[in-house]
Amino acid sequence: MKRGTGIVMVAVAVLLSVATAVAATQPCVKCHEGITPGVVADWQLSRHAQNSIGCETCHGDGHTTAADVAKVKLPTADTCAQCHETQFGQFSKGKHALAWASFNAMPTTHALPLAMREGMKGCGGCHKLGLKSPAEIERLAQQGGMHGNASCDACHTRHTFSVVEARQPQACQTCHMGFDHPQWEMYSASKHGVRALLKQNGVLPASASAPTCQTCHMPEGNHEVRTAWGFLAVRLPLADDPQWKADQVTILQALGVLDLAGNPTGRLDVVKAADVVRLTQEAFDAERGKMLAVCSQCHAATFAKGELQKGDDMVRDVDHLLAEAIREIAGLYRDGVLAQPAGYAAAFPDLLTFHDAPTAVEQKLFVMHLEHRMRAFQGTFHANPDYALWYGWSEMKRDLQEIRELAAQMRAEHAARSKAGG
Repeated sequence: MKRGTGIVMVAVAVLLSVATAVAATQPCVKCHEGITPGVVADWQLSRHAQNSIGCETCHGDGHTTAADVAKVKLPTADTCAQCHETQFGQFSKGKHALAWASFNAMPTTHALPLAMREGMKGCGGCHKLGLKSPAEIERLAQQGGMHGNASCDACHTRHTFSVVEARQPQACQTCHMGFDHPQWEMYSASKHGVRALLKQNGVLPASASAPTCQTCHMPEGNHEVRTAWGFLAVRLPLADDPQWKADQVTILQALGVLDLAGNPTGRLDVVKAADVVRLTQEAFDAERGKMLAVCSQCHAATFAKGELQKGDDMVRDVDHLLAEAIREIAGLYRDGVLAQPAGYAAAFPDLLTFHDAPTAVEQKLFVMHLEHRMRAFQGTFHANPDYALWYGWSEMKRDLQEIRELAAQMRAEHAARSKAGG
């Protein structure tokens, strides 16, 4: 066969394939232009439309009329994986894929009002992007709604599924903001974020250095998205510094992953299975090395190492403040001043009960841990001194003082009651 003839035949085959896909999609488009015009408009803008990936590819061909809507297939991450195998494989190994599992593992999740839990208006509004079993997908479908079936569309908004959109820092803004993880607020007000905005606005040229969230956390487009410190800035092995090591043990006991004797609990098994923390020095060093490589694209390696070390130092310092507060409340339990709720680890408050903690002093500890500690170390790593100091470290100092004063007051009242009763 002549070379020119072969090219023509390939071109004809491609055109026939395109024509077939377009023909199959046209009835969907014609109907949904009147029912869901926004969906059609977004699909028409997409690379899927440009490459003749029609509705039936993701939704199946069972639904053809208003009478058989129940036959429409709701895509899952596995649907995306048929074409995007590499990205799905990376995502599956990362922390975003575990978002749903961690949401369900939190004790406080199951105490939320139904509208927040099953209605996805609380933590589940973002944590729904995690991978789910077929049984879970079916259960959620019975409740009405997709509840993050596809996962990928959390960043690549359907039905454009735009790579360009997902590469913008604003793609992360919806979830990474607010009370316990205001990374967006930290980043957008940092020099990194300001330069990125100026670059988007055209004030800075396209060639200017302006790192986005994806630059640092998804180098070369890797969808795994990991950090050295991982979940809540706890890790193994424990520090060599004696004071920091003792503080880390206290925090791990209050997180319920170590018992009173310092031995692992069932919660640690869950953490290991989920791989949401770095459990070896090698794992930590691997993630830190990736970040240093990214930072070194714009900064001297010595500067990058120094800045990341400041983040490590901040974790150490806030760990001490938090551990001191935990010990205050543990002492109240131990001395019978404060009744310890059933189900808490022996002599320790449970940091994962969040707003369900039963007293004001325990609530203060919850805020200290999940709001102010997170802001102190994350503000440092995100190059935002205001968050690191005023919204983080300073607030933790105030929290600890308030907890100490509340503890002293509770002890005095307990002693007075005991004396009156004795």
